[in-house]
Amino acid sequence: MKLEHFIARRYLFAKHKINFITIISYLSITGITIGVAALIVVLSVFNGFSNLVTSYLISFDPHIRIEAVSEAAQKELPQLQTSLAKESLQYVTPYVKGKIVVVNGNLNQVVELKGIDFTDEKVTENFEGKMLLGDILPQQSTGTSEILIGAYLADRMQAAIGDTLSIISPSSVEKAIASFSLPKIYKVVIKGIFLSNNNEYDASLIFCPLPEAQNILSYKNSMQGIEIKLVDEQDAFPLKEKLQARLSDEFIVSTWYDFHKDLYSVMNIERWVAYALLMMIIAVAVFNILGSLSMSVLEKRRDIGILKVKGATEASIKKIFLLQGFYVGIIGTLAGFALGLLVYYLQTTYKLYPLNPLEYKIDAIPMNLRLTDFFAVGGASILLSTFAALLPAKKASEINPVEAIKWE
Repeated sequence: MKLEHFIARRYLFAKHKINFITIISYLSITGITIGVAALIVVLSVFNGFSNLVTSYLISFDPHIRIEAVSEAAQKELPQLQTSLAKESLQYVTPYVKGKIVVVNGNLNQVVELKGIDFTDEKVTENFEGKMLLGDILPQQSTGTSEILIGAYLADRMQAAIGDTLSIISPSSVEKAIASFSLPKIYKVVIKGIFLSNNNEYDASLIFCPLPEAQNILSYKNSMQGIEIKLVDEQDAFPLKEKLQARLSDEFIVSTWYDFHKDLYSVMNIERWVAYALLMMIIAVAVFNILGSLSMSVLEKRRDIGILKVKGATEASIKKIFLLQGFYVGIIGTLAGFALGLLVYYLQTTYKLYPLNPLEYKIDAIPMNLRLTDFFAVGGASILLSTFAALLPAKKASEINPVEAIKWE
């Protein structure tokens, strides 16, 4: 056991009467404990909501989308799809999409029409559990142009299952203008109404079988791009890099993160702002460490002088007080971890803060612990606590032993 550690622990933990310095030290530990616990809890809540949002989005989105931006690139897509289908992926499927005008009586709305392969069971699995009314489109054509429409869009259009809507595409308008005739109107029947928990999709998206979308959007028999679903969504990022290295600039490769990058960026900013604000609690506790150790240096002035007379170096004296700050940080941080874990256990087990599932779609505030948060919070807490001891440690190391003993 090194002498510096022994003395530092003795100064902190030795039995003595309670004085002002001791009270400030306890307040420092309490402040760090509260700050660390608050950070762990708040970051866990952010993690929980982030995971919840991500699960909602990727359950409806592909993990990777490859979009051809030229006709030449579109011609390469069938061969690319065949090549990717040989790899260990959940599915690789073509798609086309584009803006259209949908009309129901006197109501009209500009929305996005997306054609996908409803003959692929793995593709239609995305709609399982999300059909509010009606059914998923059948794998075999019924001879009727049927669509799936978002719940909010159906409400705006005052449309219900079995209603017939009119669709006008930009390409049909262009052809009508060129030929001085009326644009072609496509009639479609609502087969199902979906609720994806993504307001953007639910308010502006219509699905139909790929061949019908190709016809409406004038893609003939070509495809606009390829969508890929993976076993693990995190594999999308390395796969994107491989595809970008393999494909030309005429292809745009996007991941599930890229689809909603602005949303994830805002959530990340909010997370770090909360981290910075709650670190202020720890910062206040750190100032208490500075004050208590500064007074401790005055109180232990004679002891420091005796230690120097007995051969203690300035570095040893400085280390004693730095270790006191370090120990306060360690104790407060560990206690904060324990308190944060207790709140996490109570919330996940007993749902201390419940939510209305009809309004929020979940029955309690979600929490998710990440090891990186413990390192980030614990590291910052201990580092700040040790840093706060620098000035008192420096003053202690500069004390003249003769004057210190004579002063006593």
